[in-house]
Amino acid sequence: MKTHQIIIPFLRILRKFSVALVFALYGLFLNSCKVNESDVAPAPDNVAPANKFSAEVATKWADLQLLLTKTTAGYTPPVASRAYGLAGLTMYESVVGGLPSNQSLAGQLSALTTLPKSESGKDYNWALSANAAEATLFRSLYAEASRPQAVVNKRAIDSLELVLKNAYKTSVPQDIVDRSEKLGQDIANAIFDWSKTDGGHEGYKRNFPATYVVSVFDGAWQTTENGQKIPMQPTWGTNRTFVPANQNMAMPTPIPFSSSLASPYYSAYLEVYTKSKSLTDEEKAIAVWWADNPVETFTPPGHSYNIANIVVKQTKAGLGKAAEAFARTGISVNDAFIFCWKIKFEFNNERPYTMLRRTVDPKWAPFWSAPPFPGFPSGHATQSSAASAVLTDFFGDNFAFMDDSHLQRGNDAITGVAFKARFFKSFSQFATESANSRFYGGIHTRQDNETGLLEGEKVGKNVIALKFKK
Repeated sequence: MKTHQIIIPFLRILRKFSVALVFALYGLFLNSCKVNESDVAPAPDNVAPANKFSAEVATKWADLQLLLTKTTAGYTPPVASRAYGLAGLTMYESVVGGLPSNQSLAGQLSALTTLPKSESGKDYNWALSANAAEATLFRSLYAEASRPQAVVNKRAIDSLELVLKNAYKTSVPQDIVDRSEKLGQDIANAIFDWSKTDGGHEGYKRNFPATYVVSVFDGAWQTTENGQKIPMQPTWGTNRTFVPANQNMAMPTPIPFSSSLASPYYSAYLEVYTKSKSLTDEEKAIAVWWADNPVETFTPPGHSYNIANIVVKQTKAGLGKAAEAFARTGISVNDAFIFCWKIKFEFNNERPYTMLRRTVDPKWAPFWSAPPFPGFPSGHATQSSAASAVLTDFFGDNFAFMDDSHLQRGNDAITGVAFKARFFKSFSQFATESANSRFYGGIHTRQDNETGLLEGEKVGKNVIALKFKK
């Protein structure tokens, strides 16, 4: 296969939609968020705890966020990870007042000292609170994009909110409806205001800052394959993490650069080249399944968030448990991306395409096009491992599930590889496969993946250490 047949120019992937295409997608948005009110489980009663409600409110908002992330310009993986973190936290906080054994994360997360609370002795409908909270947050995250895209996003958000509200307000006194919705709105607004100071606010506007000066040294990242001269989100690693313990974790160090053909450095990259010459059909399928390019998909952190979505649906979790699952997963992928990006831009390690063309084969092309930022460590491995850790802690080890995230895509347009569902016996197995996919794709060395898995697990354990329970 020739180089031009497998390289996907990253700028083309990230370009903004044309006006015609955005409005063509309007029907897709509405179909995706269309819910028959008769399909929504009714509230058990007006004062039921959150887990007496089904998880439908949580999963339907997760479904819409995955779509909005895919179709909103500028939602690169780091930017997307932050959005999932904010959505999961907002969902949890909007229902925590209806979870007798749980408590708010206010006072535990970085710089988040307080949040609005439910009034003691007052009744709330927790599905309505969660519905209003997610809709309010999504308008701030996705309906402030460039027009006409913002118009499309807002219509999709408004549509889903209205359908779910109509389904859940039936037979609920108006004062409870109003009180529940106001609580959700207040929580969402407070969390969004808090997010404005984390360093990632409106990050979709500055994915490739022109003022950034690219480092130049032996073994440094270079633009070779995709033509993007400024790396993606070079300062993302300075953002504030949700969990304080994830802010100042010790950074691992990569194998030191060497020009010697007998060095560990050379061997690490040569292994990528050797594997690229002997890929099996299964390894190609794995590389394509986990690619998760922006605009084409909901991004790598979205894949982890969707796995949480799959598991919530599979277990028929109540609303409270679903909200906690999304919070844990969203927080973990957010913090994993920040820490991973901190390491990436501390060392600025070159990608295999640079090193191998320089030392082995000037015409070599990887199976999958590499994204425009340094290699060490793997973002896929780091965020997948963090999500795996929190999901294992929450749903148990050896939890079997089917990942059907890309079944609707048919065959990959570049490689021709078919998208087929993946089956896993545990969450750690999915994280390992996600990491391996980048080695098979020729994008990362084995060291990048192994380090990412180790560091991501540490990030996830710090999320697990939060006191969700009283």
